[in-house]
Amino acid sequence: MKHKHFTPKFLSCLGLGLLFTFGCSKEDLNPSENLSQRTSTSATDGSVSTSVVREGNQYIIISATDALPADIEGKARGANGKVTKLLSGVGIATATSDDPNFIAKASKISGVRSVIHDYTYQGYDPQEQTVEAANTNPPTSADNDPVFPIQWGHTAIQAPEAWLTGARGQNVRVAVLDGGFYLGHPDLVGNIEKSISFVPGQPAQFNRELARNRSTFSHGSHVAGTVAAVDNTNGGVGVAPDAKLILVKVLGDIGSGQFSWIIAGIKYAADEQVDVINMSLGARLPRNGKYMDNNGTPNDPSDDFLVKDSEVQKEVAELVEAINKVTTYAAKKGVTLIAAAGNDGIDAKDQNATFVPADSKHVISISATAPYGLALDPNTSLDQVAYYSNYGSPAIDLAAPGGSAAHPSVQSVFYKIGFAPVYAWDMVYSSGSPTGYNWAQGTSMASPHAAGVAALIISKNGGPMAPERVEAIMRASADDLGTPGRDDNYGHGRVNALRAVTSASLAQAK
Repeated sequence: MKHKHFTPKFLSCLGLGLLFTFGCSKEDLNPSENLSQRTSTSATDGSVSTSVVREGNQYIIISATDALPADIEGKARGANGKVTKLLSGVGIATATSDDPNFIAKASKISGVRSVIHDYTYQGYDPQEQTVEAANTNPPTSADNDPVFPIQWGHTAIQAPEAWLTGARGQNVRVAVLDGGFYLGHPDLVGNIEKSISFVPGQPAQFNRELARNRSTFSHGSHVAGTVAAVDNTNGGVGVAPDAKLILVKVLGDIGSGQFSWIIAGIKYAADEQVDVINMSLGARLPRNGKYMDNNGTPNDPSDDFLVKDSEVQKEVAELVEAINKVTTYAAKKGVTLIAAAGNDGIDAKDQNATFVPADSKHVISISATAPYGLALDPNTSLDQVAYYSNYGSPAIDLAAPGGSAAHPSVQSVFYKIGFAPVYAWDMVYSSGSPTGYNWAQGTSMASPHAAGVAALIISKNGGPMAPERVEAIMRASADDLGTPGRDDNYGHGRVNALRAVTSASLAQAK
């Protein structure tokens, strides 16, 4: 069906894992046949799911301190449970148990603050269309990658000008916590230092056979490419093209994941001594909402049941505490944490819900900006607030390019390098296919732009930096848009890479 009028379709988004490319597609596009390089339009818009399922027999044990109680494994066995992972230094362990009284029993262990169920939430369902793109990069470009001219996000944040100062992300390591990745993608492989998966039974490599509708779109690869796609003669280029990537899979390829996987992923990245963690993922957790318990049978919904509100309130509060513990751990290790603000298009300071990890301690929350009809008017503002972006002060810290598929026209028009639908040019272009590229929209796309700027700051500094200083520089150097001062839509402003790496901005934050 061809959409005569664009109607955003919000898809349920995997809780902690992926503010996830949120999918919105326009169907029956007519790809141009005269361009040489395949590209996918993955109109991923979507919202964070409020449908969160409680795992009936999987638990998170939270210590009263950053140290786990002595012999927690033995004591958990005594409570009819089995510890599956120890997160030393954070004060968290995960466990399984078929005993319905496990929480009551394990909560009595000396030194344990609380025991809660783990939760799973459904993620993204991207719908894809393909168009072609050609290598017609103009000689005046600051880069020689074929599609660099259409990476309007780099222009908005003045990334090319920042590169000319010598800041390109060198000697900086960025962890991308996301779904599966195309580890052999030509724009990523040269910068991937290592990869790991915390999803049981799934390697870090994205497997379309496990994805919904067998989609080839890899949200994680798209995000990683925005951060640090290699500066070569292929495709696009990352904001910090010389940074190294630590790819951490915390969401399954079908777009679902458990909070314990993300907690473990943050801990791993911190122990790896990365400089920056990007989390283009998240969940809106209603404090008084309804949650389903899968009764320990995730593949059989017939025995699911609703959890009482009183239980929800306690478990949500303790889940937030668990995430705060691990983000605090990472910050103390010197990691700058950045996360997508969410694609619900609602006030993120909503007191009836909490957003994780965007609202978590020491995490910089990023809203999204975009042009509207860029291909029709190249002089249009690149800094309009994206229609789907969450907003609200003080929840939003900074803004960055996230793209938008809001333009109603599906007409194929020529813009700089080739033909594509009008709305596609307003989206973010990156490495989301096995060896090709996708357009996508979302705060998931905004967050890696900001993470790339953080990497440029650290590389310009010449070595590791305290995360508080990195954030201070990002704030001091941001372009103050909207209402003067901190506002609901842009926070402290839209990130500016050039200003962030100038001596004046660096000195201001010292």
